[in-house]
Amino acid sequence: MQALNSYRRFQLVLSMLLIISTLTGCWDNKDINHRVLPVAIGISKQGKEYKVSLKIHVANDETTKLKIVTQTGETISKAVEKISTNMESSVDLLHVQIIVIDKKTAKEGVKDIITGFMRSREVSPKALIAISDEDIESFFTKIAKAMNSDGTSLFDNFDKGAGWNPQIALTRIWEVYRSIHSYTHDVAIPIIISGKSTNIVHVGSAIIKNGKMVERINNDETLLFNAFKGESTHGQIEVMTNASVLIIGNSMDIKSKMKGKQPFMEGKVNLKVVVLETRDDPSREFIKKELNAHLSKRFSHMLEKIQKSEADILALGQYFRTYIPRSELKNWRNEYYPNLKMDIQFQIDIQNEGYLKTL
Repeated sequence: MQALNSYRRFQLVLSMLLIISTLTGCWDNKDINHRVLPVAIGISKQGKEYKVSLKIHVANDETTKLKIVTQTGETISKAVEKISTNMESSVDLLHVQIIVIDKKTAKEGVKDIITGFMRSREVSPKALIAISDEDIESFFTKIAKAMNSDGTSLFDNFDKGAGWNPQIALTRIWEVYRSIHSYTHDVAIPIIISGKSTNIVHVGSAIIKNGKMVERINNDETLLFNAFKGESTHGQIEVMTNASVLIIGNSMDIKSKMKGKQPFMEGKVNLKVVVLETRDDPSREFIKKELNAHLSKRFSHMLEKIQKSEADILALGQYFRTYIPRSELKNWRNEYYPNLKMDIQFQIDIQNEGYLKTL
């Protein structure tokens, strides 16, 4: 009996040891005070190496200052690892909110960069992407001098609760990744530079096709891109020869059809506006007509530009997926899209003239 009890005790102890051995423990956890949590990354390419700039916080007595740390590596992860090795704290990219890529690198292609982020999961796929029209290190150094101590003012320019407006494209890592693997859906990424009286200046948007920058549109054309994307254009002011109006709402109706291999689209953009200022007392109908012509001309210019570059940032191909066989969808950009005929009308609804005044 005593031998049986000893055997049972032996089994219990052995079972407990086996369970303990499977526990991972917290040996590799690091205290929050010993982790660097950058909110912005700058990326450029020098030959076959990546140059990575991180905007980090550095504690100095009772204050916190922003510092730009730069390193190069065969991969982005290797460059970040070098930065972490040379610092007293570990670098954690989980809180990165915006990634800024220089224009030269964007033209060469961002496929490897985006795929790397999606694969590693070190950066959230919801992080925003922007393109710098100047040297990355110089850009970060300039804006760091004007930024607040929490380091979020760069992201605030894209935050809908802060500095965002309808002329700014909002494109995230996962959207760029999707566009790289889509036959009918490209993206536009905001282009920025450092400012003199403001932190940054928005100078338009880059048109990205198959992961490469192939063209650019200005801020006014980005407004139309956002309207097609479903982003609200509320708050945008349109200035014309005889009046200026404030857009307070927008919606859109699109119809598509095919005649052989010729795609056709008809669209109606419904805008609710408030008249702000007028010159020479134009009538309501005249203001509607002038605004319609103003926006139609802008849209036609943008459509011609993006069709020429064969980049479907408006995702117009999505409307023809039921007409075109899947085996043919891969030819959308170069066979169907350049021949697309589109008729867009802007339906203007003047809500009131409460702000009306004569110039």
